Amino acid sequence: MQIKEVIQHLEKLAPMAYAEDFDNVGLLVGDKNTDVTGILVTLDTLESTIDEAIQKQCNLIISFHPIVFKGIKKFNGSNYVERVVIKAIKHDISIFAIHTALDNALQGVNNMMCEQLQLVNRKILIPKNDTIKKLITYVPTKEAQSLLSKLFEAGAGSIGNYDNCSFLTEGTGTFRASEKANPSIGEIGKIHQEQEVQIQITYPKHKENTILKALFDNHSYEEVAYEISTLENRNQNIGMGMIGELPKEMDEIIFLKHIKKVFKTGCVRHSALLGKPIKKVAVLGGSGSFAIRDAQHAGADVFITADLKYHQFYEAEEKLILADIGHYESEQYTKNLIVSYLRKKISNFAIVLSDKNTNPIQYI
Repeated sequence: MQIKEVIQHLEKLAPMAYAEDFDNVGLLVGDKNTDVTGILVTLDTLESTIDEAIQKQCNLIISFHPIVFKGIKKFNGSNYVERVVIKAIKHDISIFAIHTALDNALQGVNNMMCEQLQLVNRKILIPKNDTIKKLITYVPTKEAQSLLSKLFEAGAGSIGNYDNCSFLTEGTGTFRASEKANPSIGEIGKIHQEQEVQIQITYPKHKENTILKALFDNHSYEEVAYEISTLENRNQNIGMGMIGELPKEMDEIIFLKHIKKVFKTGCVRHSALLGKPIKKVAVLGGSGSFAIRDAQHAGADVFITADLKYHQFYEAEEKLILADIGHYESEQYTKNLIVSYLRKKISNFAIVLSDKNTNPIQYI
């Protein structure tokens, strides 16, 4: 199996199209056509990670965080980022980063946090905009159902818990073929009228190339008339953070001690207690201060995230408890998720869970 085939599996879990604009995801080091000897999955890629990959005979590292985040102008080993990249290249080790693509995935980072807390009735906290597109095309009436089935097969027409969704309108299409045309219907130089069906169908944007290929491969017209638009509808299956409920409400002190144990953190920094039980819990792995207001509006009793600054704790405004469990701690189970997923998809070489703790923050 080549690296590009592994990437195809990862794209099904977390399409790179849904990574945040500021992020740097994908294959950062290496050639996608390289044969894979083994995969090492880690949260961060450090020099010790490269050493681990060498020792365990893995030539592909799948890292949650990207080792290269900003532009690098020199490769002289003056900092840890440059040293990692240089060492990886020397030893023919490729590095793939998944980061915010997995943050935004329904079965990604935040769902993993919910799994650890055994939350029920989960849903995305901040659904992502501009991820749903609509295709409008026109096809001869007798070909409409055949084309529609091919578009469904390509991944179009799914809305929430429903699939095979479309809207069909019958009408009359007109066209005239020029002398350079090779029409499948009608004659050159003559205006032709054809009974057609207008197909309207939505699809997730990461499937656009596949859907357009299905359209062109299965449409009989030489020139296919079609329109694509981006919808403002929010995508309930893609987005940052997640909110759910505890099976049974808990005292707030007991709950804070519970998350300290579950996420194996040295401490939980939190805002003022409110004197009421915890039932509804919002989570966002990594730096999640931007979602405080969203957690409030969703009615969360507590919002678990990381990297909160001093003044941001005031934003709780006695409406919920803010709980900072640490950046590494909030994302630590992500590598387990990736390993579990890939082992179900790939069985012909080793997929290794890194045993290195890459947390740069220590507690005393």
